[in-house]
Amino acid sequence: MPARSSETSLDPEIAARLKRNADGLFPAVAQQHDTGEVLMLGWMDDEALHRTLTTGRATYFSRSRQEYWVKGDTSGHVQHVRSVALDCDGDTVLVKVDQVGGACHTGDRTCFDAGLLQKAGGAPTDGPHTHEG
Repeated sequence: MPARSSETSLDPEIAARLKRNADGLFPAVAQQHDTGEVLMLGWMDDEALHRTLTTGRATYFSRSRQEYWVKGDTSGHVQHVRSVALDCDGDTVLVKVDQVGGACHTGDRTCFDAGLLQKAGGAPTDGPHTHEG
């Protein structure tokens, strides 16, 4: 279990709609607001969502480091939040952002640039690619 405070400032009505995993987390898909390009997937808890909604900067929870991180604080590749939506099941949020620089930790524009497994129509790609992130 992540070492986080159970206290949060997230609106109780929003918190009541969220479905979390056993660690209190839910996936957050980051999408470029004007092109629809899917940039990355991160994880949030109630506090990370609260920070995202109130600061205008995408904030995630690192499962490996057990800490919050604001996209771009170290890389300069900031995500300015344009909107946040909860999916129909309440278990995933869509964060529409204005991405500055690459969204992927590798520096790529999107975490999905190099991981094509299958082309349209079912044609396989030239080989496997592993993307850690």
